[in-house]
Amino acid sequence: MARQLDEQIVGRFPVGQRLRVLDVGMGQGTQALRLARAGHQVTGLEQDAKMIAVARESLAGEPEGIRERMRIIEGDGRDTGVHFLPGSFDVVLCHGVLMYVEEPDPLLAGLARMLAPGGLLSLLVRNGDALAIRPGLSGDWADALAAFDTVSYRNRLGLDVRADRLKDLTATLAGIGAPLHAWYGVRVFTDTAADGAEVPADVETLLAVEEKAGRTDPYRGVAALLHLCGVRG
Repeated sequence: MARQLDEQIVGRFPVGQRLRVLDVGMGQGTQALRLARAGHQVTGLEQDAKMIAVARESLAGEPEGIRERMRIIEGDGRDTGVHFLPGSFDVVLCHGVLMYVEEPDPLLAGLARMLAPGGLLSLLVRNGDALAIRPGLSGDWADALAAFDTVSYRNRLGLDVRADRLKDLTATLAGIGAPLHAWYGVRVFTDTAADGAEVPADVETLLAVEEKAGRTDPYRGVAALLHLCGVRG
C-alpha cells in the first residue's frame, strides 16, 4: 500500500515539494511517520490513547528534524472541521477506519473538505465484494455462503464491522467532489496468513507478487482490502 501511495504522490505533485499531510485514524503512526521521514509536514489524528502512546514513543526516537515535521492530535476523524480549516492539506489519509464507522458518508465529506484543490484522498477499506474469499479458502462454508449477501463481517479482533463496495465508494467520492482517480487491491494472496506467521525469506518476491496483483484485473477485485485514491476537483 505504501508503494501505491507513493506512486500517486509522485504522479501528482512536483518532486521535492513538502506536502501537508493529514492521517486520520493514524493508529500507531506507521504511514504518518514514514511520510514525515520523506520530508513532508504530517498531522496525525487519532482517538485511541494506546495508539497515540505508541506513536509518540516511535516519534520520540526520531531525529529532531523529523519530530518537528510531525504532530499528533487526539480526536475523532469525524470532527476534522473542529481542528482544521477547509483546504488545509495536500494529502489526506484514512486507512483502516471506515470499517468502524456505521455511516461513513459524513466522514468522507469532511475529509474531502480538508483537501486543497488537486489534493489526494487515500482510503484503505475492507472489500465488500470479496468477503466470501477468506472463509471460503479456509473451508468455512457456512460463513462463506452468508458473506455473499452482506457487507458486515467479524474481524480478527472479534469485532463486528462493515465493508465497502467499490461501486458505492466510487459514487460517494464523485458526490463529495473528490472523484476516484485510481484504485488498487491490497492483500490479494496473503490475507489468509495466520496472525504471527513468520516473514518468509523471499519477502521481496512476495511483495512484488502482491504489488503486481494489486494493480491487475481480475486479481485486484478479489483483494481483502481496496486502496482508493480520489482527487479533489
